[in-house]
Amino acid sequence: MIENIHLRSAKDTDYQSIYEINDLAFGQNSESNLIALLRQNKEFISELSIVAEMDNELVGHILFSKISIKNEDKQFESLALAPMAVRPSFQNLGVGVKLVLYGITEAKRLGFTSLIVLGHEKYYPKFGFKSASLWKIKAPFDVPDSVFMALELKEGALKDVFGTVCYPKEFNMIEAHSL
Repeated sequence: MIENIHLRSAKDTDYQSIYEINDLAFGQNSESNLIALLRQNKEFISELSIVAEMDNELVGHILFSKISIKNEDKQFESLALAPMAVRPSFQNLGVGVKLVLYGITEAKRLGFTSLIVLGHEKYYPKFGFKSASLWKIKAPFDVPDSVFMALELKEGALKDVFGTVCYPKEFNMIEAHSL
């Protein structure tokens, strides 16, 4: 595991490197396009666009965006973790773990009480993520139950929360462009 990683909120001058990291990590530009669109959203939380830096080089990025969980009667605020990317030459060295843990800490500091992730079923549970269906929280699209997960940042935060996750419109814009 790499120890000399510095984590911080992204600056405007970081975004070209952030886009490059995402393009390399995912082998496409959908995620970097999503980040570019989300940065223009009035709900963008700059403190939750986090980079991992080593020797003045950006090696990873994670983004958390405001979402809502809606049912017929109520709407609850939460955060989506998406996307997270690590430069391929730095993958499997603990950079992603550090990004997730730092992001969770920052989200708590900013007063958020829960997170939603669509991610690898063997990766995210180590941070405490559990199937969102345990709280009757559903994805707005068909995905396996094991990859759509939630995390309470405050104990009991999802106790009375149920419904369907509503992502920012930018997520749909990327999906439409990717087809």
